Amino acid sequence: MRRTLAFLFAGIAALGAAAAPIAAPRIVGGPFVVKVTAQTATIVWIVQNDGVSVRTEGEAALASPSYRVEKTTLTGLKPNTRYDYDVASGGEEGKGSFRTPPFGPTGPFTFAAYGDNRTRPDAHRGVINQLIKHGIPDFILQTGDMVANGDDSSQWGVFFDIERELLRRTAYFPALGNHDRNTPYFREFFQVNPYYSFDWGNAHFTVLNSDIATAAADEPARNAFWAEQVRWLEEDLKQNQNAAFRFVTAHHPPITAVARRQAGNPRMTDLLPLFEKYRVTAGLFGHDHNYQHYLKNGIHYITTGGGGAPLYDVDQPPAGITQKVMSIENFVSFRVDGKVIRVEAIAIDGRVIDSFEINAGS
Repeated sequence: MRRTLAFLFAGIAALGAAAAPIAAPRIVGGPFVVKVTAQTATIVWIVQNDGVSVRTEGEAALASPSYRVEKTTLTGLKPNTRYDYDVASGGEEGKGSFRTPPFGPTGPFTFAAYGDNRTRPDAHRGVINQLIKHGIPDFILQTGDMVANGDDSSQWGVFFDIERELLRRTAYFPALGNHDRNTPYFREFFQVNPYYSFDWGNAHFTVLNSDIATAAADEPARNAFWAEQVRWLEEDLKQNQNAAFRFVTAHHPPITAVARRQAGNPRMTDLLPLFEKYRVTAGLFGHDHNYQHYLKNGIHYITTGGGGAPLYDVDQPPAGITQKVMSIENFVSFRVDGKVIRVEAIAIDGRVIDSFEINAGS
């Protein structure tokens, strides 16, 4: 077991003259589990031990918390096993649990996908409450835009407060959204690079960074970043052709029913032939604040961006491939059992708005 202390982050919300501490030490994020494999896991918890209050003359003060990221990495775990944990200094708030994935292509498992939780905390809380009611999955795929401004430390506190009861009982694999801003918070909180991959049972998951605007400082560097990521993606998919299922997750969707966005993600659209070449099972995306499901050349494309952000109309569904589109807050549940996946899209009010099966090799 290894315990390390990560960087100290402080976000300053505004410039001003006065500064004062605003909080006593306490866990404000997590604990939650990331980077889970059949034998390892990293537990993260975020402590607020200070902060800054700033003001200008005649205006109300603005508060900005300071976060310290704590983590511990566990090794020598058993596959397909539930572990309960307790962060010693956290009291009841420091307790949680997680399950390791099955080792190899055995054992059923569940996961859920959702994203775009920003802006409307009440809607975000409603989606998370409905997901918990539906049943805690083995892990979460987050499709990005967890907060409206990833540079604002106070917004992360709101996010973790709403998600606390879910995250303390599952494993978490996020994609980077454009509103998350590719800040150090993303990398330190979730202990991942903006693109990575992992295995769970008989499935392989590839998580991409589709937010090219924040990937580098200028256009040539952004183009180089994308080219390198695409080379990595192809190699990653090529090396995992023996998996029964292959999922690709990113924030920006390659296909959309939102008319004003249909020409907005050409780099993602250009990946469709690569997905087909390497027999991707499904793509899971966010960015558009609604639910969308397409079936194109044997691949399911699912957008679940209804986690709390203001909803978008689905005003121009693509002809010939559209299975279901709906402007509603939602999450998507996956139950993998052998060579069959049962998929349900669940609305914020608990209704099943779409359901279908995916068979390996179909």
